[in-house]
Amino acid sequence: MVKYTHLPISCLVVMLVLFSGGDAVLAWAVMATLWASREWTQAEYRWIESLGDGARASMPWWGGFDPRVWSFKSLVVDMVAPAVVSAAVAWWLAQYLG
Repeated sequence: MVKYTHLPISCLVVMLVLFSGGDAVLAWAVMATLWASREWTQAEYRWIESLGDGARASMPWWGGFDPRVWSFKSLVVDMVAPAVVSAAVAWWLAQYLG
């Protein structure tokens, strides 16, 4: 399984959208939302496995926000870094191309 692909995928999508004449900021927002929602869902599953005895019904509404189920990789590497770097790429390319 390939790891750490969120960052290159985000940058690639932003660049493709910008080069095709689309809105790079919108592409960045979609990618940032995609990774955030994906990581939040995975945090919910981690909560269910580690704190909810494997039963989804036992998870409170805030289970995905519980800091006990977040790791550095899931928070920074998989969610924050792709959002920040692809935003910088979108801004730089918009300045360069525009």
